[in-house]
Amino acid sequence: MVMVKIDKNLCKGCELCVPVCHYDSLGMAETLNDYGLPPAYFKKGFPCSGCRHCAIMCPEAAIEIITAQ
Repeated sequence: MVMVKIDKNLCKGCELCVPVCHYDSLGMAETLNDYGLPPAYFKKGFPCSGCRHCAIMCPEAAIEIITAQ
């Protein structure tokens, strides 16, 4: 099982994570974070392979991939 955790207040809305997701599981929120920026979010019901491409691409380290063993 893989869980995607995004800290919306660390996210600066650069969208670099969105195109690297193989499953199109990331999007940009319509609501703003505490800094007035639209953060990335993981789309409910979408898959995640745990590849960590989004976390690696994130310049703010706002994305954490947690894998249960």
